[in-house]
Amino acid sequence: MSGSALDRFQLDGRVAIITGAGKGIGASIARVLADAGADCVLTARTAADLESVAEEVRARGRRALPIAGDVNDLDGLAQLVERTMDEMGRIDIVVNNAGGSRSKPILRTRAEELEHSFRFNVTAPFELVRLAAPHMLAAGEGSIVNISSVAAKNAVRGNLAHGLTKASLNALTRLMAAELAPKIRVNAVLPGAIETDALRGWLSSMDPNIRETMHQNTPMGRNGEPDDIADAVLFLCSPASRFVTGELLKVDGMAADDLIPHQVPDL
Repeated sequence: MSGSALDRFQLDGRVAIITGAGKGIGASIARVLADAGADCVLTARTAADLESVAEEVRARGRRALPIAGDVNDLDGLAQLVERTMDEMGRIDIVVNNAGGSRSKPILRTRAEELEHSFRFNVTAPFELVRLAAPHMLAAGEGSIVNISSVAAKNAVRGNLAHGLTKASLNALTRLMAAELAPKIRVNAVLPGAIETDALRGWLSSMDPNIRETMHQNTPMGRNGEPDDIADAVLFLCSPASRFVTGELLKVDGMAADDLIPHQVPDL
C-alpha cells in the first residue's frame, strides 16, 4: 500500500454514521474521525447535544448532519440511512456506539427488561448494519465498529443484562465480519471504566474511595478517557487496519475483571 504510515489513518472523503454521538464516547469519536477527515452523520436522542457536536465537526472543516432519534426506533434507523444517502451521498463507516443496560441480580430481572436490553445492544446495531451494508458493498468497501464492553467477557455478579447482551454484540460482530468480508470489515471495541458523565455521576453516589480502588486495580493506574476509545475506533475505521476484521479490542488499561465492587444480595 502506497503512502506514509500517517496517510493510512486518514479518512478524507469518507462518511461516518455515529450513534449515541451527543456526548461522551460518541462525541469523542465524532471529533476524532472529523480530525482524520471524515464527514459525520450524528444521531442521539437530544437535538441540542447533537448540534453542539456538529459545530465541533464543522469547525474541523468537515460536513456534519445531526439527526435526532432513538436507535430503538427501527423505522427511524431506515430514515437515518435514507437521509445519509440523500444528503451525504455515501456511507463508508458505521459506529454503533449507542447502547447500555441497567443490570439487576438474576432473580430480580424480568424478561421484558432483558428483551429491551437486547433491542438496544443487539437488535438496533444489527438493523443499522443491515440497512447500511448494501450501500457500503456497492461502494466496494467499508468499516463497521461496534462499541461493546469488557462486561461481555467478565462474569460479575449483578451484571446479567449488560454482560449478556454485550456478549451477544461480540458474537454478532464476528458473525457479521465473516459474512461481509472481504469488502466490509467489522470489529468491536470493548471499553473498560471510562470517565464519562455517566460514570462520574455513579461514582459521586458511592464511597469516595472507589475511584482510587479502581485505579489500584488497573495496571495503567487510571480510568480511561473517551478519547482512548475514539483513537481505537479511528484505527479500526482507517486503512491502517485493512487486514483486521472480526476482532474484539479491549481498551481497559488491563483492569482486573471485577474492577468495581458489586454489592449483590444473597439469593
